[in-house]
Amino acid sequence: MDVGGRSGEMDVFVTVAREGSLSAAARALGLTPSAVSRIIARTEQRLGTRLLLRTTRALTFTAEGEAFLRGARRILADMAEVEDAIADQGVPRGRLRVSAALVHGRLAIVPLVAAFSARYPNIVVDLTLGDEVVDILGGQADVAVRFGHLPDSPLTARRLGTTGQVVVASPDYLERHGTPQEPEDLLRHNCLRFNFRRAEPNWPFIRDGQVFSLKVSGSIECNSGEALAQLARGGAGIARIGEFSVKEDLQRGELISLLADWNPGDDEPIHAVFVGGPAMPARVRLFVDFLLEHHRM
Repeated sequence: MDVGGRSGEMDVFVTVAREGSLSAAARALGLTPSAVSRIIARTEQRLGTRLLLRTTRALTFTAEGEAFLRGARRILADMAEVEDAIADQGVPRGRLRVSAALVHGRLAIVPLVAAFSARYPNIVVDLTLGDEVVDILGGQADVAVRFGHLPDSPLTARRLGTTGQVVVASPDYLERHGTPQEPEDLLRHNCLRFNFRRAEPNWPFIRDGQVFSLKVSGSIECNSGEALAQLARGGAGIARIGEFSVKEDLQRGELISLLADWNPGDDEPIHAVFVGGPAMPARVRLFVDFLLEHHRM
């Protein structure tokens, strides 16, 4: 491997971050651990700052190292895009990293990925399903499908649709604990809630045209809508989650919709989020356009 230039140094640094250790990175690159260590040291000397903190047990990045890693990932991805375009005379190709939530990804994104891949076989779709918010600017994904209102950022967002929220519980839970007749009844129930940072801690309801928030509590919190739906089906408590994720459960009667008259109709937007601009890779543009054309929700 040629690691004499700055792009080679970046490749080594990104590989170290991906593999988690110098020895693992050396194996992936076909180098010796001492060679990888020298390349990192040479990069740090050239930049005049420490990028990695190494101990016998752990490998961590300094703030400068995190910044260098984000930039290196973007630059290497851009280089690969340019080389692929030249090699294939403009045929879109390369690796496209897509992040989507577990339930929505399984129900709505996976079928579209299959269709997209059939249309563009030279693009490798690297799909990750999870409810964590990935760092797109940091190079963790090229496109992320996100729910809710987005914070201000340099990213570009295209709206794919909306989904409503519904309060649900299993027939078994309601038989054991009673059915809430108005929102305040939830204060006596075990409410299953999201635990990630962007989650709204209170549940909104509407009465006489006025929206209000109710502070609910419970013994279980989770970062996955699919897991909360499973817990509700199992009789663990009452959940408030995206209607799309429990549509089949409601149809089968495994979950019961509650307090529908107090539902504020707070539709949650669904966006495709990515780094836009004139340098946006063709594979990203094609995938976002495909989502806008075929996404149904």
